[in-house]
Amino acid sequence: MLTLYSYWRSSAAYRVRIALNLKGLAFDQVPVHLVKYGGQQHSADYQALNPQELLPLLVDQGNGGVRIAQSLAILEYLDEVFPSTPLLPPDPAQRAQVRALALHIACDLHPLNNLRVLQYLSAELGIADTAKDAWYRHWLHKGLAAVEAGLAVFNDRLSLGEQPGYLEACLVPQLYNARRFNCDLDAYPRILAMTARCETLQAFAQAAPEVQPDAV
Repeated sequence: MLTLYSYWRSSAAYRVRIALNLKGLAFDQVPVHLVKYGGQQHSADYQALNPQELLPLLVDQGNGGVRIAQSLAILEYLDEVFPSTPLLPPDPAQRAQVRALALHIACDLHPLNNLRVLQYLSAELGIADTAKDAWYRHWLHKGLAAVEAGLAVFNDRLSLGEQPGYLEACLVPQLYNARRFNCDLDAYPRILAMTARCETLQAFAQAAPEVQPDAV
């Protein structure tokens, strides 16, 4: 049995929900609210599970209760332990291209507009909301411009040809986040086209933030 510690609006948890759905894996969700009570991820109970105090966290009871933090590590684990319906292409060069774009989203772009970073800008540095939003949009557009250019290698196809996988599991949540902050996305037609194809699929629809059990 798989248990995912998640928050409905967490982009990183959203990635894992997509991956689990793409692979057709059943899982239980344990909500961890990132804002209430100062952030439940900082509670002693959750720290005992994940000292990083971040989401998501996957627990695989079928593999001795192993606990895995960090969304991309979880995606890699799922692909290795449950190899049917792969998330990555078989060709090494194509796998590297997919990983490079996914890492750019997850490691270069997303951390700069993560909740804890935005909270620090406001609470600790006293940055006004208008300036904080400008920060968000600056780094978002820098990152998405590079992703848009990188998607050219797929020739208007998905990362697995006709199927989505690792890359799309990272891209769709990031675009959801951008839309939530009313960012102009007209400059990214490849990103918009790839996301639109994915959003019609059940694996993505069932992972969407608004349909999660803890959504408010």
